[in-house]
Amino acid sequence: MWLPTQGPAAEFTDRYLALHRAFYARTLTDTALADWRTRQLRTVLDQVTTGSPFYARHLEGVDFGKVTPDDLSALPYTTKADLREEMLDVLSRPLADALFFYETTGTTGRATPCPRDGREIVASNAHVTESWASIFRHHFGEHAPRIGLMGPTEVHSFGDTLGDVARNTGSMNAKIWPYSPVIGFEKALQLMKDLDLEVICCTPGVALTLAKAATHYGYDLRRDFGVKLLFVTGEMCTPALARNLESVWGADVYNILYGSQEAFVIATACRNKRMHLSQTNYLVEVVDPETGLSAGPRGTGELTVTMLVDGVKPLVRYRTGDVVAVEETDCDCEMPGDLVRIVGRTLDRLELGTGRFTAGQIETAVLTGVTGSAGYQVVIDRDTDGHDHLTVRLELLDGLVPDPRALADAVRERAAEALGVPVTVELSDGLDPIVSTGAFVSWKAARIVDKRTEPDHETRVARRMAANRGYES
Repeated sequence: MWLPTQGPAAEFTDRYLALHRAFYARTLTDTALADWRTRQLRTVLDQVTTGSPFYARHLEGVDFGKVTPDDLSALPYTTKADLREEMLDVLSRPLADALFFYETTGTTGRATPCPRDGREIVASNAHVTESWASIFRHHFGEHAPRIGLMGPTEVHSFGDTLGDVARNTGSMNAKIWPYSPVIGFEKALQLMKDLDLEVICCTPGVALTLAKAATHYGYDLRRDFGVKLLFVTGEMCTPALARNLESVWGADVYNILYGSQEAFVIATACRNKRMHLSQTNYLVEVVDPETGLSAGPRGTGELTVTMLVDGVKPLVRYRTGDVVAVEETDCDCEMPGDLVRIVGRTLDRLELGTGRFTAGQIETAVLTGVTGSAGYQVVIDRDTDGHDHLTVRLELLDGLVPDPRALADAVRERAAEALGVPVTVELSDGLDPIVSTGAFVSWKAARIVDKRTEPDHETRVARRMAANRGYES
């Protein structure tokens, strides 16, 4: 594992790794964890109020004597809009203290700076390393698998972070982003075959597009490749979508981590395919998306995090925009930490008929029982009587579905029952390339064509991006 060798970051790392090892060894007492959280919260609040122009204004007048790890209600929330407006003024250490500079993709708004220093790198990567090491032991024993990393852009943390984690686990990694103009899908597939890569880490959308590209270039996924695990991240992956991916690839699928450029890695997967919060790095709250009322560290609502690592850009009560369900762990794996299940973005909720549904509920309704699919899209219409109707466009891969029509009928019945509106299923030979933009824009813009309303900003962005998302060149 890379470690800072001198200065304050090295001193932090020594303290942090001692805590981290005790956390994973299950020897860290509740008192010790509470002391760490109290001390780090105070350190972060002192730092941001003196070092960040934004937080100096944002937290002005707060009675910090009322702020504890168990009660953050005296602190105002930080939002994505704040980050886009304030940019570098959110930083609470000099930019020169950072070791890496990253940005958000900027597809749906202004790209925001996300630099990281040694503290943040060590603390975030340590949890991912534990996750990968545990899963690799479960699947490969002492063998260190060969990994293909397919990250989105040159200024995204994906390649550096997961490359470092691969190195920590002793695994060779190859960065083969198929949307790169240098690599492309044909070269990515060739490298997957030639290097006999055993683990592929990418978004669910890329995994599906890779499967279609493999057929286009004459490959058989099971015969020509040695992929044993798909590590997917970057966009929603419900259990139904994961099972479909497993049927397409003949590989185990892990929704491997949850996080963001702004907030780093918040949760990591265990060998049982459940997600555990990195509770040494964050104070977590579950907030009602409508009222902003906090239900505390567990429950269902919008995930809000306060960072405990005093790096270049710690965030205070940051509303992630993601709906989650958090509960106390009952998992028998090696990973500590509360369990979290990602439900979808707050912006991706949809009114259908007389109900309101999350992205996860809609995807589950469409994909439950579906195997051998290269993707899906949902079209919403409203008839002259004001009743909603769904059309599910489903693309199936050749040879993987014995009876496509029977599958379509089953999807129609299940989705109609789950969503409470009439459903039609169309079997498509090829979906609109917009479905591949989910990780860059949003699940809703990529998967939903809502004819009841005019296209919003995210949909327009996704349409422009889709023009350059093919795999045939």
